[in-house]
Amino acid sequence: MSPRPPTARAQAAWAALPPRERRLITVAAAVVALALLWWLALAPALATLRAAPAQRAQLQAQAQQMQQWQREADALKNLPPLPRDAALAALEAATRQRLGTAGQLSVVGDRVQVTLKDAGAQDLADWLQDARANARAVPLDARLTRGSERAPGAPARWSGAVSLSLPS
Repeated sequence: MSPRPPTARAQAAWAALPPRERRLITVAAAVVALALLWWLALAPALATLRAAPAQRAQLQAQAQQMQQWQREADALKNLPPLPRDAALAALEAATRQRLGTAGQLSVVGDRVQVTLKDAGAQDLADWLQDARANARAVPLDARLTRGSERAPGAPARWSGAVSLSLPS
């Protein structure tokens, strides 16, 4: 006699079980199948649906910010040309007003080099915005290092150099 294949043995063992045990095994297999269906298909999909409104709001906020930047860039492009002397005067005024003694301006050829020493982060950001909008200066290069914080939670201080190009 040849050995029976594994499926035939399993069918024979299944047939030998009492009906109550077959029902219990069938219910247990159904519970396992439902749990696998939940963990592999339904739970990830529901998690995605729950996260979608927050992610959509975040993406909309990013899109609005990018549109705002686009409008600002378009407004800067449409400004009338500024003579070099007027641009340099506006940059010097912005440096004095925003950076004070933390910023030293020097003109080197067609570039303007601003050396920073312990400038506040917000002051630096405001100065860059003024330099771009009022003097129409374009930042070419920045080599900045963050200063050591004096106290926990204190605003960042920056030192280094920023190279700008003025309109010609």
